[in-house]
Amino acid sequence: MKFLSNSIMMTKQVIFFHGGGSEGDFEADKKLVDSLKAHLGSSFDVQYPFLPDDGSPDLGRRRQIGSAIAGSEDGVILVGHSFGASMLLAALSETEVTRTIAGIFLIATPFWQGTEDWVEPFKLRPDFARQIDRRIPLYLYHCLDDEDVPVEQFAIYKQHLPWATFREITTGGHQFNDDLGVVAADIAQL
Repeated sequence: MKFLSNSIMMTKQVIFFHGGGSEGDFEADKKLVDSLKAHLGSSFDVQYPFLPDDGSPDLGRRRQIGSAIAGSEDGVILVGHSFGASMLLAALSETEVTRTIAGIFLIATPFWQGTEDWVEPFKLRPDFARQIDRRIPLYLYHCLDDEDVPVEQFAIYKQHLPWATFREITTGGHQFNDDLGVVAADIAQL
């Protein structure tokens, strides 16, 4: 709920982009969203759009995420998990963003590499890091026991985005044991 008066009290908009490309992935990440909502409380409006596979090579993610950001409020907080995090980074580095972004939070983010045809649409451009506004707080999180996205990919992001804040969590797997308390604590400090 938003209140406008002499002392302005407004909810902060958060958009969470799920991993994978199916309803099953959307449902699995809903537990992460529920955790984030519980930790953040009523001062934050956490939105969770379903991003369906539209049949395009990148499943439509760049376009879908770009549209969600364009339709958001200034001061939006962007969160992505797994495939959603990598495509959020791609969208931010490849399209003109007209909204003010308060922070970017990337969880278990794959760094797509290799020469297979299916990987090509997911790869970041070689200059992606130069396209990210360094004034926007950028956080990356990775559990050391993640069996889906190797921790070595987290290390690649450290090389490309040295100004970002990196949080290594000892255990929690790819789904962070369905607890995003560490992410919520960083968001709350914006």
